[in-house]
Amino acid sequence: MEENRIKIYLVSDSVGETAQKIISAVSAQYPNIDMTDIQRFPFITDEELLQPILKDALHDKAIVVTTLVNKELVKLVKDFSARTGLQHVDYMSPLSEIIESTFGIQPLEEPGAIHKLNEQYFSRVSAIEFAVRYDDGKDPKGFLEADYVLLGVSRTSKTPLSMYMANKNYKVANLPLIPEVPLPDELNQIAPEKIIGLTTSIESLKDIRTSRLHSLGLKENSAYTNSDRIQDELDYAHEIFEKYNSVVINVDKKSIEETSSIIEDLYKQA
Repeated sequence: MEENRIKIYLVSDSVGETAQKIISAVSAQYPNIDMTDIQRFPFITDEELLQPILKDALHDKAIVVTTLVNKELVKLVKDFSARTGLQHVDYMSPLSEIIESTFGIQPLEEPGAIHKLNEQYFSRVSAIEFAVRYDDGKDPKGFLEADYVLLGVSRTSKTPLSMYMANKNYKVANLPLIPEVPLPDELNQIAPEKIIGLTTSIESLKDIRTSRLHSLGLKENSAYTNSDRIQDELDYAHEIFEKYNSVVINVDKKSIEETSSIIEDLYKQA
């Protein structure tokens, strides 16, 4: 091995990003040592692929860095290293073995599991951004991309329900129903099962709206809390629900979690 120069074989059953990051962190501590000669061997999932890599590494006097989750492959590398003197670093097994012996739980041995977790995280973030972008009918074009479009009069929990479902990876848009405001044409292009109508009782809606006005320091004697006006709004909303053949959920005395569960159950049955 050349002075101040290290050859590394990075062997992984996935893409090898985990080991690459650790190697980069270590190399930063040794600025006078060249650790850039890294050969990556991703998606190594069987012995036939692994054996020749180990032999080449031994010939090149390389350090073999592995992130393998399959116990048989891990054992093969350990046995080969012990028998031949190959320098080997295993980034996965030590911690996995401690967890397994402590809790008695077998690992999944599933290559690339971390990337699936990352995909779920970014999917959730994307859904949350979607809910914010298409909240309150800001851009009806978003309805065409949504998993669900929530319709309802003001204060029927459209926004909090959209955000809650976004945290469960659903892309949800919502639109307030106001008798005097025309509906966007995009609603006519959406499958009925994607449209969810939210309704409630006059009494409940009046209480919620009154509380809302109080929190804003506004007077409650307005059309916003007028029982007749609320009745007109709810009647209009039901006409719209019927027009689009949408599922209707009465959110009165229901938690956001309960309403979301109802929608998910309907989706599973579809």
